[in-house]
Amino acid sequence: MQEQYILRIDCPDEKGLVHKITGVLYHNDLNVIRTDEFVDKEKSHFFMRTEFAGSTDEKKIISGLIGILPTDATICLNKVRKKNIVILATKEHHCLGDLLIRHHFNELNANILAIISNHQILQSLTEKFEIPFHFISHENKTREAHEIEILDTIELYQPEFLVLAKYMRVLTATFSAQFSNNIINIHHSFLPAFIGANPYRQAYERGVKIIGATAHFVNENLDEGPIIAQSIIPVDHTENANDMARLGKDVEKIVLAKALKLVFEDRIFIRENKTVIFE
Repeated sequence: MQEQYILRIDCPDEKGLVHKITGVLYHNDLNVIRTDEFVDKEKSHFFMRTEFAGSTDEKKIISGLIGILPTDATICLNKVRKKNIVILATKEHHCLGDLLIRHHFNELNANILAIISNHQILQSLTEKFEIPFHFISHENKTREAHEIEILDTIELYQPEFLVLAKYMRVLTATFSAQFSNNIINIHHSFLPAFIGANPYRQAYERGVKIIGATAHFVNENLDEGPIIAQSIIPVDHTENANDMARLGKDVEKIVLAKALKLVFEDRIFIRENKTVIFE
């Protein structure tokens, strides 16, 4: 069976890029399965995602592309495979439970290596799926000391991504910087509205008519990382903050699952705190 690959390229736009890129693949006897392109006309910047199959030397492909692309091009070539992840959670079960079920039925396109939590509430749920659970309490510790313990545990697994499945702790900039654009969070609000804590209370007090959820990459600024996926549902004056929080849980788990699918299938480009996504 031939190997399948995903090639992502972004660079300053210029004439003939699609022809040049597919030409490199053609001359290496590779079969293009699908290609998507986008040009940001305001910035004159080109994005291309290509799926292809065949037997090849990855270094040879990258070398060939470097020879025909602008000097500051970004080239990412990955084999199609499941990504390795570690999930951080706290007390709420809906997002974690959804991911564990998807993983169990091979719908996640990822290997969940472990769950880390600052509470023990979700341990029995996790162990039903025979996945390692690490309880690392934050009690009587500085945030930095707690994160060092978490990092030591993460180091055991060497994941490609961290997923915050309702992990209700603000990560320090030092922690986030170690996983640049490799931490995905689900925020219980339609960002950029109602950032920080208690967004449903904020939404209720503002009298909103829709509530939503946002999945985004984590950076050093609270809830301001590049947005991956969002969705909303309508609400009205009969719903209080608790009702909104209950309704929001369904949106949160759907949005997180969608975002992870996009990330794990290498469909996302990040540029200047924005995303370009080929679905």
